[in-house]
Amino acid sequence: MSTVQEIERAIEKLSDAEVAEIRAWLWDRDIERDAASGKLDGFAEEALREHRAGKTRKL
Repeated sequence: MSTVQEIERAIEKLSDAEVAEIRAWLWDRDIERDAASGKLDGFAEEALREHRAGKTRKL
């Protein structure tokens, strides 16, 4: 059995809350990696351009 299969079987035994916690951890990890690599820079630039052009609103 591969490590991935072992992880899948372990995840199947988790509660919904525990799965949500793992999902959030993986999401955060991916966002941090993408930010560090510059992959999100284009999105940030676009958001700033739209804000400067008055195309945003307060939340």
